[in-house]
Amino acid sequence: MNRNYIILFLFSLVMTVSGLASLPPIDRDESRFVQATKQMVETGDYVDIRLQDVTRYKKPIGIYWLQSAAVALSGEGAAAPIWVYRLVSMLGIALAVVGIGWTGTKLFGANAGLAAGLMMAAIFATAFEGRDAKTDAMLLACCVAAQGALAQVYLAARRNEPVAGHLPWIFWIAQGLGILIKGPVAPLLSLLTAAALFAFDRDWRWLLKLKILRGVAIVLAIVLPWILLISWKSGGAFFQEAVGKDMLTKVAQGEESHGLPPGFYMLTYSLFMWPFGLIAVGAGLQAINRFWDDPRLRFCLAWYIPFWLVFEAIPTKLPHYVMPAYPGMALLIGWLLTLKPEEADAPLKRWQSWLWWATAFGLAVVSIGLAVVCIGAPIYLARTFSWWSIPSALAALAAGYLAFPRKLQVPLGRIGAIAICAGITFSLLFGVIAPSLKPIWLSPAIKVAVDANRPCDTTVLASAQYHEPSLVFLVGTRTVLTDVDGVAKHLLADPACAIGLASVKDEQKLNELLAVQGKSASRLAEIDGLNYSSGDKLALGLYRVAK
Repeated sequence: MNRNYIILFLFSLVMTVSGLASLPPIDRDESRFVQATKQMVETGDYVDIRLQDVTRYKKPIGIYWLQSAAVALSGEGAAAPIWVYRLVSMLGIALAVVGIGWTGTKLFGANAGLAAGLMMAAIFATAFEGRDAKTDAMLLACCVAAQGALAQVYLAARRNEPVAGHLPWIFWIAQGLGILIKGPVAPLLSLLTAAALFAFDRDWRWLLKLKILRGVAIVLAIVLPWILLISWKSGGAFFQEAVGKDMLTKVAQGEESHGLPPGFYMLTYSLFMWPFGLIAVGAGLQAINRFWDDPRLRFCLAWYIPFWLVFEAIPTKLPHYVMPAYPGMALLIGWLLTLKPEEADAPLKRWQSWLWWATAFGLAVVSIGLAVVCIGAPIYLARTFSWWSIPSALAALAAGYLAFPRKLQVPLGRIGAIAICAGITFSLLFGVIAPSLKPIWLSPAIKVAVDANRPCDTTVLASAQYHEPSLVFLVGTRTVLTDVDGVAKHLLADPACAIGLASVKDEQKLNELLAVQGKSASRLAEIDGLNYSSGDKLALGLYRVAK
């Protein structure tokens, strides 16, 4: 049993390590997180959260502390590369995968736990988040730990068995850490799960086995010190921005162009649960037919369905928002392995069959789509053919083929084969193909140009039009994000050392602004590419005052 946990942990690390170093900083969320952490390291202030001179009071401190610890352990300080920050996310996914294996083992047995863990390690959502240095991977680990403990407490109560003493501790510590990572998400997941179970069982007394008073004290001991510090440091501004502007705005209306109608997560399910979405749906549909008599199935469905429905109703939608619900479906894949084949493959109801075939169509579309992206992206964006595209595309098609089961019950060996094929696809796509798409990675190209043409050690870059946070992270915290007028003033203020970045089409305007003081701009380099965050094609010039 312990061997399975080790296998899952190592398998998860192998699944996410490729691309950790080769994939440039991703705009915009990842680069904002890592830049804020970098500034903590630079200033030594580990309480306040800032992005350059602007406060960043959208998320609590937890992820910044964890990334700061990774930077400290690396010994590279503020010069630490992006992969150091991403180690936290890679570890978060690995812990979540082991947590799912632990929960599945306790609920359904060792093979079920292994199957559930393999599935969570090999879906698109965790493959991406494990390579993305922000909150969601470590939040998933906290949610899985809390929900795993809650599941075991619930089942012990239903069976009139004693509750293991360590389970309330795990639950409350995970809740406290989850709050420090991403506010109310982990408690919301557990509350929705408990509410759904109460609606079915009409019994809330089992919750007393969590030792609620002691648990709340544990959560406060974890969260309260920083809350007091940031309240004092910000003068209350943190809660005005984090709660009043960020969280409530997302609930009330679509924020930052992410407002979408209900149904978004259903439509994107096949991508973010790829390649296991169809297998999970089959297991989920069989669980719906049987959950009346099995509290384990009630818990898994209560884990997934209410959380998913709430986030479908919230106007602001991003794919990773529903990731904490995915483990509930992963557990059901493991459960299906415990049934006799004739029970597991019992005929579905008509509406269930329609849903299953719709998901099968989604699996086919995503599998073929990923294969096309692996081959077509280098040709379209980089005007080159990558030989790595062939094995990546073949692995994607193989994963899709294997994940289209003839029967609902999928053997453990086949689950492992699907996971390995998906892992090959992700490793080549994120680790080799995506980094090779040079036209979309403008910030690394700008950094190379700046380093090659830096006139002084103290040189500061001013950038017009291109304002992505990855530029600040790579080129330096003092980078000035401005307009063409600001670039001209920056160059004139320090003509010997300053450099500026502006659109080539604005070069004449830049020269006119410099000509007021008898100066002109010398173009040091040109960087052409696509800003994937905005969709704009850019031709940028790197300038300094002509001698």
